[in-house]
Amino acid sequence: MRKSPFVFVALAVLLGQPAPQAAADVEELVVKVLEEYPHDRGAFCQGLVWHDGVLFESTGLYGRSTLRRVDPKSGAVLARVDLDPGLFGEGLALAGGRFVQLTWNAGLALVYDEKDLVPVAQHSYGGEGWGLAWDGERFLMSNGSARLTFREASTFESVRELDVTLGGRPLTRLNELEVAEGLLYANVWQETWIARIDPKTGEVTARIDASGLLSRFDRRGTEVFNCIAYDPDSRTFWVTGKLWPLMFQVVFVPGTR
Repeated sequence: MRKSPFVFVALAVLLGQPAPQAAADVEELVVKVLEEYPHDRGAFCQGLVWHDGVLFESTGLYGRSTLRRVDPKSGAVLARVDLDPGLFGEGLALAGGRFVQLTWNAGLALVYDEKDLVPVAQHSYGGEGWGLAWDGERFLMSNGSARLTFREASTFESVRELDVTLGGRPLTRLNELEVAEGLLYANVWQETWIARIDPKTGEVTARIDASGLLSRFDRRGTEVFNCIAYDPDSRTFWVTGKLWPLMFQVVFVPGTR
């Protein structure tokens, strides 16, 4: 049960602390489905990138983690790279002709050539790897907390950190990330909504309700909602989940469910 934001405002005033962001400042949006397409039910989606008319997907689970090129309309896997069985694939981003794929707790970022998906390098980092995105200058990385790390393109070194807040409070469990038109979008692990985040301040500016995408029948055997990719040509998003049988092409519109 969520407490009213006015309770926290009142407490903040009494304690002499700055009041948190009012709920009215956070826009309420919903996912509007334009099309739905097949998705490999065996793909534990961890990261998703749209590039040159196709989707690139990072999948997880030990012994089943992959990087794959996927036909968006048929769901067919056009190319696939299997990770070492001891690695658990996570977030994915593309920058400068190279894909970078995180691993969950191995501290390794795997680098592949964009055209043939051949491994060409790797970077190391501390802590867990969850989501990854590219903002045109730097990578943004999540680790399951409320803190995002900006990383340098060529070395993957940390250059800045950003705390994400919703209503003045830390928003934890940030997972898959996507940058679109200067804004950051993040899945929240185990939730059916997406956070739209101002990458300069870390404030959540919108909650996007993605509940109800799967029918009760399609939900059987699936895991949580996860993975966002943006197609700048059509200005649409592609979303799915872990072990989901469907991929959705969507836009985000005002409204509530």
